[in-house]
Amino acid sequence: MKGKFITFEGSEGCGKSTQSKMLYEYLRKKGKKVIYLREPGGTKVSEKIREILLSPKNHISPVAETLLYMAARAQIVKEIINPALIKGKIVVCDRFLDSTIAYQGYGLGVDIHFIKSVGWFVSQGIKPGLTIFLDLAVKKGLKHRQHSKDRIEERPYLYHQRVRKGYLKLAYQNPERIKVVKVEKDKNKTRQRIREVVNEYVF
Repeated sequence: MKGKFITFEGSEGCGKSTQSKMLYEYLRKKGKKVIYLREPGGTKVSEKIREILLSPKNHISPVAETLLYMAARAQIVKEIINPALIKGKIVVCDRFLDSTIAYQGYGLGVDIHFIKSVGWFVSQGIKPGLTIFLDLAVKKGLKHRQHSKDRIEERPYLYHQRVRKGYLKLAYQNPERIKVVKVEKDKNKTRQRIREVVNEYVF
């Protein structure tokens, strides 16, 4: 692949969407050919799946939930991520396979080997060159999500604790790819640390 693939991960309320968008704008202003995506979503099919997954009205089994995330991922990889990387673009993506391992694997108890196997298949073997994990204490993150919670955010505190611990385990297992960035009160400090990490990878 000619391009570079950067993903952002983190538990609820860590500021991941804000920081990933700021990085996209930063790289764009630096003259890089860059696209910004979110998961699940990014294509018509994937956005429809997102609606199903996040609606509190829906009761979905852990395995069905896992496979819906994979279906959305298969679509965005085929339609957008793979073609962009072939063309040499930088892809900044808000969540990818690590999210499924953390949320459905460590969080819900779905077999992690199964998740990795299916994930490899649907992503066509594509994996991020750099993953930014924004680490924030669960209680602090959930405070930012007190209003209009989606189906995942509504889950118990202990679930979100398992998700965070899962992410930290993934970071420990993949230190070259996953960089842990502590979330600061001042989001500009967090942004600066992210830029330092990304500059080493991109420039």
